Amino acid sequence: MEHEPNRLRPEPEMPIDIEAPAALIARTQRPDGEIPWCRGQKTDPWDHVEAAMGLAVAGFPAEARKAYEWLASRQLPDGSWYSAYMEGVALDRTRDANMTAYIAVGVYHFFLMTADRGAVSALWPTVERAIDFALGLQAPTGEIHWAVSPEGNVDRMALLTGSSSIFMSIKCALALAAVLGCKRPAWRAALAKLGEAIRTKPHLFNMTKSRFSMDWFYPVLAGAVTGADARRRIEHGWKKFVVEGLGVRCVSDQPWIAVAETSELVLTLAGMGRLDQARVVFSWISDRRFEDGSYWAGFTFPDMTIWPEDRITWTNAGVLIAADAVFGLTPAAGLFSHRFWASVP
Repeated sequence: MEHEPNRLRPEPEMPIDIEAPAALIARTQRPDGEIPWCRGQKTDPWDHVEAAMGLAVAGFPAEARKAYEWLASRQLPDGSWYSAYMEGVALDRTRDANMTAYIAVGVYHFFLMTADRGAVSALWPTVERAIDFALGLQAPTGEIHWAVSPEGNVDRMALLTGSSSIFMSIKCALALAAVLGCKRPAWRAALAKLGEAIRTKPHLFNMTKSRFSMDWFYPVLAGAVTGADARRRIEHGWKKFVVEGLGVRCVSDQPWIAVAETSELVLTLAGMGRLDQARVVFSWISDRRFEDGSYWAGFTFPDMTIWPEDRITWTNAGVLIAADAVFGLTPAAGLFSHRFWASVP
């Protein structure tokens, strides 16, 4: 099916071509709303939401809402989703707290894009159950245990990246509650406890992933770490993860630049208010495209080999969301801005 987006085009023209990455996501989306990584591959709830956000940025609000409705129709009784699906059938019955909670970010992004209170009201029960599931895995010390196994056992490992992402999800869920006039003081208390853990208790995050760039910038991207602490954190890890002129390593000791992680660093810098630096980093990946205009998933250096060669929906969505933050393409451009969140009740 061909989709004709309702463009949100600034004058005199869009500063980047958003049509090709948007078209990739739209043609990969299944008729029921599911958005797999690419045709013939799995769908996971977090990346499904990211892809839906990319659709919304590019002017496909109906398709984005259909993606959220797909999740709503498959939510498990405890509020979670399985970690992987193939054409709607569960592949991995692990129930991941971060993957579950992220729908709140997608729905709040959709609201900022559309001001559609009706959509928020319809999706609110889904968001509420998802956040309650994730917070059911919060330890007394604030961190979030990462998952429930297929056998029903809580895995008490905690991931810094995942808990940071959940921090962002809770913020968005609270903002959605405010839209609907709901009060969730228990969520607000859990958010404060989680933020304190992220900022001051690194030993609690006992599944060490310090080699991964996301552990470096996600606490800042999510807004758990702000101000001077955010600046110090980004400056401390810059040389470890950033290859000037190319982008962000996925893993510090591997010669592989990930376009998704580079896009998320762009979002992080823009969120901190460092727009000039964000634009520079974005420029490093702006031409890393296939002949159809969609973005590479990543590449090795110095040989510049594209790897993997798949055209990944959520990578392309990440580029679109980063472009929005840098160029202000839509009303949701400030979603990851620390200044924006300082003004949200």
